[in-house]
Amino acid sequence: MPTRPTLDTSRLVLRPFTLADAPAVQRLAGAREVADTTLTIPHPYEAGMAEEWIGMHEAQFAAGEGVTFAITERDGGALVGAIGLTVQPAHARAELGYWLGTPYWGRGYCTEAARAVLGHAFDALALHRVWACHFARNPASGRVLQKIGMTREGCLRGHIEKWGRFEDVEMYGVIGEEWVLGSSR
Repeated sequence: MPTRPTLDTSRLVLRPFTLADAPAVQRLAGAREVADTTLTIPHPYEAGMAEEWIGMHEAQFAAGEGVTFAITERDGGALVGAIGLTVQPAHARAELGYWLGTPYWGRGYCTEAARAVLGHAFDALALHRVWACHFARNPASGRVLQKIGMTREGCLRGHIEKWGRFEDVEMYGVIGEEWVLGSSR
């Protein structure tokens, strides 16, 4: 079975999560501000949820259905968030998803990590397409997607219900050939 990859950038190391990361995941993902801007992170983030989530990564990778990375600072190794691909092998595509802990917002970490993961998707996984979405009320996430070369493909109005309100979702995508042409970003 292949080993889960580690990706390096100038300031970050994207590596597999371990159970030792669970307390930091619970603290960072447990912030209401993080849960509020994501579809699947619950709030409150209860004890045991981080371990359960981390425990699913190996099987997901082994099945070829995805890869999840811990985003860590190169200097000191602090966990700052998560980023991953949910792969749909039958269509050679994946959804890019990510979150960062609030102390690390606004530092460009998400853009740096997303660029590395997009490169992995097209170069190592040979995917045809990667797509991502964000709540319309979270334009910072849209800026990340634009910076890594994704194209806005539209808005799905009232597409998701989150905490009792319907959310508009902005859709972005990039095809492998576009990535190759613009990979000098």
